[in-house]
Amino acid sequence: MSGPTSRSPAAGAVTAVTVHGPRGVLDLTVPTAATLLDVARVYAAETALPAPLPFVSRTGEALPMTTEVGAAGLVPGSVLVAIDPTARQSLPRRRSMAGDAAGPVADAVSATWLAVAVGVAVVAGWSATRLAEDERWPAVAVLLVAAFVGCLPFGALAPQRVVAAPAFAGAAVFAVVWDPLPERLPMVFGAAALAAAVAAAVGRALADPDGSAEQALRTWLFVGAAWFAIAGVAALTGASPQTVWAVLFLLAVLGARFVPEVAVDVPDQFLLDLERLAVTAWSARERPSGRRGRIVVPEQAVNVVAARGARTVRAAAVAILVVVLVAAPLLLWTADLPLDRTGARCLVGFGGASLLLAARSYRHAAARRLLRLAGVVALGLVALVLLGLGPGGDADSGRSGIIASLAIGTAAVLVLVAVLVGRGWRSAWWSRRAEVAEAVCGSFAIGALVVAVGFFRHLWELTS
Repeated sequence: MSGPTSRSPAAGAVTAVTVHGPRGVLDLTVPTAATLLDVARVYAAETALPAPLPFVSRTGEALPMTTEVGAAGLVPGSVLVAIDPTARQSLPRRRSMAGDAAGPVADAVSATWLAVAVGVAVVAGWSATRLAEDERWPAVAVLLVAAFVGCLPFGALAPQRVVAAPAFAGAAVFAVVWDPLPERLPMVFGAAALAAAVAAAVGRALADPDGSAEQALRTWLFVGAAWFAIAGVAALTGASPQTVWAVLFLLAVLGARFVPEVAVDVPDQFLLDLERLAVTAWSARERPSGRRGRIVVPEQAVNVVAARGARTVRAAAVAILVVVLVAAPLLLWTADLPLDRTGARCLVGFGGASLLLAARSYRHAAARRLLRLAGVVALGLVALVLLGLGPGGDADSGRSGIIASLAIGTAAVLVLVAVLVGRGWRSAWWSRRAEVAEAVCGSFAIGALVVAVGFFRHLWELTS
């Protein structure tokens, strides 16, 4: 109901009110001297109610039925709400029953369980490769069925389930095409990535186009198709396996820098006044007057754009971490020649440093942690290789003790510096230094690619 007016209605006047009740909406013209009980009786008589119902205000407070319409401050167009007391008491129970029938709700807990399921699928695919080829089919069939069920658009957890489904399809194909030869590993992983992309395409076709899974499925499609394309081109051109891993790793490093620039996509109608652009010399419409634009962006639209960008950044960070976990150790392992080994170590080292520096500019907490984890993994692999403990390392190197001592001392210094200047990244001085360091590490990583893939060694052999 509307609030009280500055002046009371004149005696003998009438006012028009609208009554909302369980039997519908009724427009009434009542005298201002009538009471709310009289209005309730008229509403009950017109809608065939057995008894008059009490009225409540807009805030849900009960109104005294003996109050006159004029004294209540009702003006033409005011709204009264008639509430059935018995229905009002049973409302919470109905909501509880509806909530019980709704089933599970998509939240952080369900997302965690689906992430665990993805990890189990990866372990199942890897474990199936340990079996003979004729014994892998039961595990492959279970993984494919899980991928198919995950793509079905049914249930409250469908937006989260469809994001996890491509991992099951990729694990199944990985178990089928597994071959431990280093020359075939790029195509093995490429085939698994293509299967994941196909499953993502099927899930995206069945899912809601405006749902929360759209950005993650698009990331699956892009990363899976790009991975297969790179592996396929390398197989057709006869490139070495280390070329595939080096290119994938460098693309992941560069992606951490350029993904935020394309993550937020603002619709054109929020940036341009289409009505003003439509007024031309050949248009019969009147030119809008006024010096200020009339673009009003609703808050809900801003929230939708921001949420879509956050999902894109988070999905890209997960993809970067996965690519680093796969490509970095395989690059260090397949680069067996001395000059190529040096280039691979430089590429992984500078790439890891670039990931750590790029993570500082992310405001998305989950994406920032994922990028930091990817950078730490890359630098940790380089340290293991230098100590002769990782893939591609020199186990018989006599300098392991000296390198280990230097690594421990450097780590202690870095921890001290991090504690002292951890909050300084927000200042302009440290931000400029971080930008320069990130650009330098990225440039060195791009330059190390030429050495890591063996191209520099090939030119050296031709000229020597």
